[in-house]
Order: sequence, then C-alpha cells, then structure tokens
Amino acid sequence: MYKKEFTSFDVAATLHELGKTIINSRVANVYQLNSETLLLKLRGKGEAAFVLVLEAGKRLHLTSYVCNKPLIPPAFCMALRKYLRGSWLTHVEQYEFERVVILRFKSKIGVLGLVLELFGEGNLILVDGENKILQALRYKRMRDRNILKGEVMRFAPSSGQNPIKVSKQEFSESLRNFGDAEVVRVLARFFGVGGVYAEEILLRLGIEKTTRCGELNTIQVEAIYGNLQGLISQVIDGKLEAYIVLDDMGNFVDVTPLRLKRYEGMKKEFYSSFNIALDEFYSRVALLEKTVFVEKEEELRREAERIRRVIAEQEKTLKEAEMRAEKYRKIGDAIYIHSAELQALLEKFLEGKRLRKDWDKIVSEILTGKRLGSKPDIFFESFNKQKQIVGVCIDDLNFELDLKKDLFANASQFYENAKVAQRKFEGAKAALEDSRKRLEEAEVKLKEAEVEGLAIQVAAIKELANRKLKEKKWFEKFRWFKSSDGFLVVGGKDAISNEVLIKKYTEPEDIVFHADIAGAPFVVIKTEGKEPGETCLKEAGEMAAAFSRGWREGFASVDVYWVKPEQLSKAGGSGEYVPRGAFVVRGKPNWMRNTPLRLAIGLVEGENGKVAFIGGAVDAVKAKTKAYCILVPGNFSGKELLTRILKVIAGKTSKERRKEVLATSVENIRDFVPYGKGNILNE
Repeated sequence: MYKKEFTSFDVAATLHELGKTIINSRVANVYQLNSETLLLKLRGKGEAAFVLVLEAGKRLHLTSYVCNKPLIPPAFCMALRKYLRGSWLTHVEQYEFERVVILRFKSKIGVLGLVLELFGEGNLILVDGENKILQALRYKRMRDRNILKGEVMRFAPSSGQNPIKVSKQEFSESLRNFGDAEVVRVLARFFGVGGVYAEEILLRLGIEKTTRCGELNTIQVEAIYGNLQGLISQVIDGKLEAYIVLDDMGNFVDVTPLRLKRYEGMKKEFYSSFNIALDEFYSRVALLEKTVFVEKEEELRREAERIRRVIAEQEKTLKEAEMRAEKYRKIGDAIYIHSAELQALLEKFLEGKRLRKDWDKIVSEILTGKRLGSKPDIFFESFNKQKQIVGVCIDDLNFELDLKKDLFANASQFYENAKVAQRKFEGAKAALEDSRKRLEEAEVKLKEAEVEGLAIQVAAIKELANRKLKEKKWFEKFRWFKSSDGFLVVGGKDAISNEVLIKKYTEPEDIVFHADIAGAPFVVIKTEGKEPGETCLKEAGEMAAAFSRGWREGFASVDVYWVKPEQLSKAGGSGEYVPRGAFVVRGKPNWMRNTPLRLAIGLVEGENGKVAFIGGAVDAVKAKTKAYCILVPGNFSGKELLTRILKVIAGKTSKERRKEVLATSVENIRDFVPYGKGNILNE
C-alpha cells in the first residue's frame, strides 16, 4: 500500500522549496487535467518556466512531466484563467500548520488568493482581496462553514492546537487532559501531525504508541514535545533529506522530506529536492493506477489472502475435530474399562433417590467417600441437579454421565459423538485439500499477474520517462545549430528574443550577424575564445539571411554583415528611437554580399534511438546526416510543405526508419521553416 495523503510536514517542506523558486513568477496559463487537478504554468526570472500541480485532497508540487490536457477546458479552469492569467504569484503559505495552502497573486483587479485544501476530498477556492469566494472547485453547505460564491471564505475548524504555537506547558496540560486516550491518536488528531509522524515521534523515543496519555510521566511528555518541535523546525528551516521508500518488489511505498526511523532497513531513492521526489512518486503512482494490471493483481492478492485465512480456519477445525473424535473414543473406552466402578457410582445416586434422600445429601456422602479414597467415589467431580448429570474424571478424562440413561447407553452416545466428529474431520480434510489446491492455483495466477504487471510497469515507467520534459539549455529557447567545425550558432525568433540574445547571452568575444534588410534576426556565433573559420562565418551568414524577411518576399539572396558585440548600441542619434529587438551598429561592419537564402533540415538519432531533426545552414546539416532536405524560398506552405519535407528525408533513410519518419508529426520540423513557406531544392 502506498502513500495516499499529504501530511502537514509535507506541506511545510514543499512550501519551503516553492518559496525559493516560484515567488514573483507570472501565471502564463491555467489548465485543468481532471475533476481534481490543476496545472499552473508559471514564468519566472530569466524566462525560467515552472509547472505547478495542485490536486485537491492529494498533492502539491512542481512537475517536469508532460500532462495530457483536455481539448475543451472545464468551466472552473476558464474562470481561473480569467482571474489569474497574467497575474504575479507573490506569496505561498501554510495555514496554521494544517493541510491547507494559500497562494497569493497580484492581478489587474487586485490581490487574489487560491486556497488548496489537502484533507478529505479536498477543494480549490479562489478568493478576492476581501477574502470573498469568487470561484470554487466544489460548492457546498456545511454545518460549520459554507463554500458559496460571494460568501467570506472560512477555513475548516481545527481539530486541535497548532503544534508550532503551543508552549511546552500547554502541550503537557493538553496531553494529560486526554487521560485514557492513546497518545498516538492524540498527537495525530489533536495536534494535527498525522499518523506517520505521531508514530515516528513515539518510535524514536521508545514509547509504545498505545500508551494512555494519563500514564505518561513528565520526562516522556517533555521528550515528545521536544521531538515534535525538532521535526517541525527541520521542515520549516528546509533541512530536508527527501527520498522515496520502496518495498522489496521495487514498488513505491512513501515519499518523505525527512529521514524517518520507521523506514530504516528499507530501500530508498534520494532526491535533491522534495518537489522532485514528490513529482517522481505521484507521477508514477498516477500512471500505474490507470493500468489494468494493478487492479487485477490486487484482486488476485486479496483472493489469495482470503483463501489463506480460510485454510487457517480449516486447519484449526480439522485439528479440533480430530481431537474431539479421539477424546470421545477414549471416553467410550474408559466407560467400558471402568464400567463396574462407574455403574456403582451411578447406583449410589439412583439408590439414594429411591430412598428419597436429598440430592445434596447424596453428593455430600459421595464427597466424604472421595476424601477417604474409596472407590467409586474417587471418580466423582460434580453433579447437576436440574439435568441430573454426573461429572466424572478418569485418567485425566473429564466427562459427564446422564443418570436418565444406563451406563452403556452413555458409552454409545460418546462413540456416536466420536463418529460425528470423525465425519467432520473427514469433511474438513477434504475441504482443506480443496482450499490448498485453490490457493496453489491463485498463487500461480498471482505470479503470472506479477510477471505481466512487471512488464506493464516497465512499459509504463518507460512511457513516463518519455513524458519527462528535458531541461532546456539556454540556446534551445532560440533557433540554433552546430556549425560544420563545431561552433554553436544561435539566432533570435522575434524582437524579444533578439533583445535577450544580445543583452544576456552574447559575450565580448562572440560574433554577431544581421541581414541588411528590415525584419531580420540577430545571429550569434558563440566562439568561447576560439577563432571561427570562413566556413563557420558563411554558415552563420546563411542562417541570418534565411530567417530574414527576404525569405518571405522570395529573394534569392541578401547582403549580410557581421560585427563584434561592442559595435552594437541601444543609444540612437538625437531624437532617434531604437525599438525593442533592434540595435544601432557603430563602426564598420564586415560584409557578406549576395548570401543565398537556403537552409537544410536533416534527420539524426535522438534519445532512446528515436527520430530527431536538426535545421540550419546546408553544409552544417550535411556534415551531420545524409538524410536531409534543402529548402529555398517558395510558395508551398503549411502541412503540404512539411509533409513533402518528411517524404524527401524518409526517402534517404533505411526501410526500418522510413515508416518512423513518415509517422512523425509535422510539428517537429515546423520551426525550421522560415515563415512556414518555401520550396524543396532538387539536388
């Protein structure tokens, strides 16, 4: 069984990390994956992108996995987009060390708050600056509060005290006031630390979790308080050791921000942050929950456990039936062996009754004889006056004789009881053998399901790995390629990226290219202190020409120049305005006249052997692959052009690769085509 709910400690640890990463980021978009889960796409400083998962009642963390988004956003999602898109995330906090998170945003209409409840079925509630409810995932009326549009947002009443704010004296008094209540339950519920951490504190201190609060001494109470405050300080201060706990089969069991004694000796996977650990844990669990084998395997496991319980009961019944049959036979045999003495004992009761003696008088006389050691009185044990049953003991066998029957009728009854017990024994034995066969069959099916499940799990994990977003390198946000001689060549995509490329990523030793036409990107050779050759200069010039407006206008060539970064300036002449993405060139540029407008798109092997594409200057692409297509300006556009490009590339690959290339989405090559139009050059 794996972790299914967030703890207050999880919330504190998560928010400590989020406070360092996503604060002052802008909400780029809001997505709703299902009835419980939101994604906030955030843009931080330096174009850093974050995706925050908020699942009502379950989890909160950043994710690096691609999530399938519905084509039509639900109404709640659309409402959140209206309020939150374009706003700035200014603050994240935990309410009273509860499983409640508040995200504060600065928007055009003022301060907004998004409340995430991680207890029970959970909820997501958007409030305004006056804490009035604007939107909610679930509207409801409750005994202690309402979640209704327009009403003031009220938090769920706390079940006890905030462990952060409680003093040692208050803690001690509260704990002792619970008297007969188990200490683990009081810690978990009244102080809101949850079952895992309540047990962890007591485990560390060697205190039995079922200990009654009233039985704790002063030293123990102080130790519990100190340990609790120590754990809280760890998560609040960010002294975390995030890891996932695995069982012997390698299945995820728990994810925790702290090293816990309860998991000593178990397999662990450690992570650099708790958010990463949460992402790995919940992403895998969510994926595996959707696979059929999990339900099938659990069903088979439950059935096997049920049969084992049945077998245990049958074995017990079998043993008891065998013992009863043996006991009844021994009693019958004992009656025949000691028939004379037992008949004499019964005659004493019968004779006394004929003489109208009181039963108590008869029993008293027999007990007197027993004390004197006379037979048959020594066999006597008890007498039931109402039922007229004589209890006797012979050779450690205790049994009863019915005065209303003769001695041998009593013996026959015991033999009959032995036969009944024997029949039960035989029936139980047959049932047990049947159950053992069914258990064997169930275990075989379970083994098969585990093998099948393992294969499905491996496939699911592989699928998950493919969905993981590769962390982009800075230049992957731009257009780029590697030159024939290994230099990185980077170009802007628009005015904003032009500005960022020159201001942030261009070093003094780099070389900057630009086509001599309005509406062209800056292209930079990252030299890293080395001297690029003529081939590299030519290839960078071709990129600057190809993505200029000359391509859209159908030019065959344009003039391109290159300069050093210090020759670029944002300061124009007197009264001259330099727009975003543009720079003024100082000094003499280096000209590359009549640079042809052409580029190439080629096929290379990506991660895990999958197809991948590169684009850039023709010679640079040719140097890396034989499967390529050369483009020049032209009037073919859209999907028609992109499909033709894939067909040309596929025709230059092996038969095995051809189908894979043709099945590739045209979106994988769209960014390599200037203005989305052109023509294929026949070589």
